[in-house]
Amino acid sequence: MTPLPLSGVCVVEIGHSLAAPYAGMILAGLGAQVIKIENEAGGDYARDWGPPFIDGVSALFHAVNHGKQSVALSFGRAEDLRLLRHFVLEKADVVLQNLKAGNVQRHGIDAATLRAVKPSLVYCDLGAFGAAGPLKDKPGYDPLVQAVAGLMSFLGNPGEPPSRIPVSVNDMGTGLWAAIGVLAALFRRQETGEGESVGVSLYETGLGWGAMQIADYLASGVLPGRWGSGTAAIVPHQAFECADGAIMVAAGNDRLFRRLCEVLGRPDWAEEARFATNSARVKNRDALFVLLTEVFRTCPAAEWLAALDRVGVPSGKIQSIDEVVAHEQTATLGMLMRTEDGAARVVGLPISFGGRRPDAIGRTPRLGEHNHLLQAVPKVPS
Repeated sequence: MTPLPLSGVCVVEIGHSLAAPYAGMILAGLGAQVIKIENEAGGDYARDWGPPFIDGVSALFHAVNHGKQSVALSFGRAEDLRLLRHFVLEKADVVLQNLKAGNVQRHGIDAATLRAVKPSLVYCDLGAFGAAGPLKDKPGYDPLVQAVAGLMSFLGNPGEPPSRIPVSVNDMGTGLWAAIGVLAALFRRQETGEGESVGVSLYETGLGWGAMQIADYLASGVLPGRWGSGTAAIVPHQAFECADGAIMVAAGNDRLFRRLCEVLGRPDWAEEARFATNSARVKNRDALFVLLTEVFRTCPAAEWLAALDRVGVPSGKIQSIDEVVAHEQTATLGMLMRTEDGAARVVGLPISFGGRRPDAIGRTPRLGEHNHLLQAVPKVPS
C-alpha cells in the first residue's frame, strides 16, 4: 500500500479539549505519528466528556484522539519538562498547542524558545481570541466564541432566543486551519529547510465563518437577518413542511425555480414579477413562503422528493443521525470506521487519495500508555 502523505512526520500535540486534538487527529489520519501530551492527573479534560463512554473514556474523546500515542507528565516537574523539550528538539517536526495563554512560555516550550534551538520546527499555536488585542488573554470555548464572533446573532428564526450551532464549528474549524497552516509550512520547509510559527484562533475562525455576512454588512450597512433554515440571498432555499414531515429545497437560481413551480403545478408563479428573479423573490420571501408551504403540505415528503429529483431540483429529507449512519450513501463512501481494537466507531477523514480514504484509524491510547517514548530518546552528550 502507498504510504500516507505524512508518513514519517512526527507531531507533538500539547493540547486538550477539541481544537488542537482535532488538528492532531487530521494529521494522524494523514499518516503522521502524533504524540499527545497529557496531564498525568486525569489527562485531557475530554476523556470525561460523557456519557456515553467506551472503555471508560468518552465517545467524544475516541472520535478525535484515535490513532495517537499518549504521554502523561507534569509540567510541575523539571525532569518531565526537560524530557519533553529534549524529545521535541530531537524528534518532532511539528508541535500543536492550545494551552491557556502564557502557559507554554512559562514552561519554556513556546515557539520562540524551541525554534531558536531548532529552526526547522513547525510550531502551531491554537488560541481562543488571537495573539494580540484586548481579548488575547481571555479564555474561550466554542459557544462563547460563537456569541462574541457574531454567529449567534443571525442563527435561528426571527424572535427566538439566541441559540448556538450545535456543532463545535470554531473548535473544529480552528483545527482545520491549524492543519492547513502546518501542511503549508511543511511544504515550504522542503525547499527552505526552515520551519514556521503558525497562529490560529477560535475567534479568527468565527470571523471566517461569518465572512459573507460581514461583507454584506460592510457593503450595505444592514445587519444580517435570522432566516431559520433559509438563507439571506437565495429564495427559496429552505425547509418546507409536507403532509408527513419536512424536506429541504434549494432552488438556487431562476431556472430551478421555474422547475419547482412546474412540479408544484403553479408554473404561473415563475412568471410573476414579484417572483420572476431571485432578487425579486428575496424581497418577497414571506409571501412566496406562504404560497409554497400551502402546496407542499398537500402531499407526503417522498412524493415531492421523487418529483423534484426527476426535474433536477436539489432537495432532500431532513434526516436524524440514526438515519444518516444507516444511509446507503454513508456506507458506500466508507465514512464510518472502527478503531484498530474494534472498541469505537468513528467518522473517517472526509478526503480521499486515488479514490481511497485514509484508514490509519489506530486506536484510542490509554492515559500515559506511551511514556516510554520520551525516555527512549538518546541523551545528547554534554
